[in-house]
Amino acid sequence: MSDKHKDLIATDKKSGGKAPRVTIIYYSSTGTVHDMAVEAAKAAEEEGAKVRLRPVAETAPAEAIKSNPQWTEHRKATRHLIEASHEDLLWADAVMLGSPTRFGLPASQLKSFIDSTGPLWAQGALVNKCATTFTSSATRHGGQESTILAINNVFYHWGMIIVPPGYADPIQFAAGNPYGASHTSQNATVPPTETELDSVGFQSRRLVQITRMLKRGDRS
Repeated sequence: MSDKHKDLIATDKKSGGKAPRVTIIYYSSTGTVHDMAVEAAKAAEEEGAKVRLRPVAETAPAEAIKSNPQWTEHRKATRHLIEASHEDLLWADAVMLGSPTRFGLPASQLKSFIDSTGPLWAQGALVNKCATTFTSSATRHGGQESTILAINNVFYHWGMIIVPPGYADPIQFAAGNPYGASHTSQNATVPPTETELDSVGFQSRRLVQITRMLKRGDRS
């Protein structure tokens, strides 16, 4: 951990606050979005946050999964992970949602989880939490920005504060997407490169930093 990260944590403790709590909820069929989510979790922890990494439940038919060896292998490799629940949203000060693109929209598995949160919305339980989104598509211009924007629509309804990466770090000029980290997998044949991983890492750290600022402001 860098001296900068240690100073941030020490300052937060001196002010009487607690470490920001970040839940990363995502869907990944063949592992690309999972790799990005893991990098985001690592970066948030290095920034001093408490982190939960939560895939959503798989809803695809078993036959569809078996038809794709990468999908089958990823399911086996991640079966130990705890699936996302409403409690993970309630616990968090900030939320990252990740999904592959599906015709310019989020995957139905993530959408199914989102659609189940009506009771939380009705209670105003997610108001004033911070949020951000990342994605991956099979092809260039395969709906990355529209997928992020579609997920962000949910945050408006939840009353959350959207924290985009923008061009607030040099890595964003290399990655090129101010809406959120994104990757082109060429149909799951190309894993995220250092650029995409650094981008989602920056996005995650920025989410923690802004959440910490808001928590301090609330206390004052």
